[in-house]
Amino acid sequence: MSFQLNPPQREAIHYLDGPCLVLAGAGSGKTRVITQKIAYLVNDCGFNPHAIAAITFTNKAAKEMLERISKLMGGRASKGLTVCTFHALGVRIVRQEAQLLGLKPQFSILDSGDTTQIIAEMTGNTDKNRAKALQWQISSWKNALIEPNEAAHIANDEVSAAAALLYRDYDKTLRAYQGVDFDDLIRLPVKLFDEHPEVRERWQNRLRYLLVDEYQDTNRAQYRLLKLLTGVRGAFTAVGDDDQAIYAWRGADIENLRQLPVDFPTLKVIKLEQNYRSTTRILHAANTVIANNEKLFDKKLWSEHGAGEPVTVVACQTPEHEAESVVMKLISHKFEHRTHFKDYAILYRGNHQARLFEQQLRNQKIPYAISGGRSFFENAEIKDLCAYLRLIANEDDDLAFIRAITVPRRGIGAATIESLSHYASNRNISLFTAVFEEGVSEHVAARQLEGMQAFCHFINRITHRAPREPAGPVINDLLKAIGYEAWLYESCEPREAETKWSNVSDFTGWLVRKGEEDGKTLTDMIQTISLITMLDKDEEELDQVQLATLHASKGLEFKHVFLVGVEEGLLPHQSSIDEDKIEEERRLMYVGITRAQRSLTISYCERRKAGREVRTCDPSRFIDEMGMEGIRRSDRKSAEPVSKEDARARIANLRAMLGNKPGTIG
Repeated sequence: MSFQLNPPQREAIHYLDGPCLVLAGAGSGKTRVITQKIAYLVNDCGFNPHAIAAITFTNKAAKEMLERISKLMGGRASKGLTVCTFHALGVRIVRQEAQLLGLKPQFSILDSGDTTQIIAEMTGNTDKNRAKALQWQISSWKNALIEPNEAAHIANDEVSAAAALLYRDYDKTLRAYQGVDFDDLIRLPVKLFDEHPEVRERWQNRLRYLLVDEYQDTNRAQYRLLKLLTGVRGAFTAVGDDDQAIYAWRGADIENLRQLPVDFPTLKVIKLEQNYRSTTRILHAANTVIANNEKLFDKKLWSEHGAGEPVTVVACQTPEHEAESVVMKLISHKFEHRTHFKDYAILYRGNHQARLFEQQLRNQKIPYAISGGRSFFENAEIKDLCAYLRLIANEDDDLAFIRAITVPRRGIGAATIESLSHYASNRNISLFTAVFEEGVSEHVAARQLEGMQAFCHFINRITHRAPREPAGPVINDLLKAIGYEAWLYESCEPREAETKWSNVSDFTGWLVRKGEEDGKTLTDMIQTISLITMLDKDEEELDQVQLATLHASKGLEFKHVFLVGVEEGLLPHQSSIDEDKIEEERRLMYVGITRAQRSLTISYCERRKAGREVRTCDPSRFIDEMGMEGIRRSDRKSAEPVSKEDARARIANLRAMLGNKPGTIG
């Protein structure tokens, strides 16, 4: 992007007369507006960095933004500035006001895996999917600020009725663990500010100006938090794009955009329509598709990058053929244009589509990375091990204590932990500390207490060794002492146990290697682990093709994009067709198109397996909606399709040019 600000960007940066909504189209330089506005507030308007908060949706976005601000203002000037996610800001508020919320400042934050486990234990039902459905329903209510008594009235099916009965007790259980779930990190500050005007005022005075990125992704609770923090002054800039609202399934509410001018009648709306990313043909396709949606605010992207290559639409016979064709095109394009692997992305609607592309890329020895898939740290066995490590680093981590003491099983069940929790809660101490207090023997049976004390003595011994010895021996002794491998083979199917133990070995191997390379003890390493589990891993530096779901691709850009599986039933997704919710799917298509800078290839399959049957697929309606201008459709009979012979000849030529023997590329 050029260093000159365009007039709407300049206006957005300098506008301070009230609430401001910046409608930032894809690739229109929105991060630049936020970072420059922060610099303007501090350098030109005399704002204290401590009084400014920029709120993003991912750790990665926060990290990038902070780096850009530091470069812009010089490290010292940006000191004290808050740049974080909504949830991180929530943590800060809850920690500082913990007492008013009946929590201790060292409360634990439970992820969805932990909360699903709690719900499964509460219902006594071993069906994981059932527990997940209940957890998801409670989570949706919390995001919409619906309290337990209200939930009971609006529950309209079997799952929501069961969730409504659980909701209140679920919250009580969290408090007994001195824990909060992810949704509480927004819900509790809202409750706090609603019920305690003096606390609200204190935070309003502390944060004098707010900037919110990806505003269209906010849910009801996040919007209420924004309103409560900005108060009557409405000193905020919200940056968003109604055309990129793709998270309704996660509770994001596009109504928040509609509501802003109603709640803030003096709202200034500024549109950023100049795109610095894509060619005119790509933008024309995006504009033409999204024009089919009902608009909250009208805007049209334009670019000075010239027409560029036509957007290509390709029909493939089967998913296998599609994967092969895309990877072949990628190889040939890379060779012809002397590009890097990291210039390419393959984007799809659902994670299940990745497998065939992975296979083809592996066959061709092409490096790749996957976004939006399951993180290594989400595996139960890694979380088990991390619970031990978290407890070694911080014995006040009650949730880590609960997970570690119950895995592998030691004859200590939920009732014992609940008794210990009540005792610890009344004494306002951690579970670990409570185990060694005299008074606890009145609440916990002698046999269980003995087992708990033996466990805590063991943790203390490891804690003593962790900062003094190399990571390898300590972690290996830990695993041996708890008999983790044997327990896996007792509690899982042999193949599953093997996979899990292999993951544990990979993880501990990595820890040991890192420890040796950097001369670090286990205590030093634990810090690194929690950072990796909390922050999105940096993968930009590696030269690899990016595979991503459309949801995970938001905010990213690539020189060359392959948008695959663009069929009715996949994009738009069948459930959206059935429920008549096509608009969000169209926005997903728009997000996919606008990831591309220089070239865009769209493909679909004519046949796809559904169970044992093979069904015929129709190209997505979104392909026709792109119009004909600047589009090359090789799926049309009028166009000259490349024959198999021609394709083989092209690959043979490529091989000859590369000097490869047959088999090296294909």
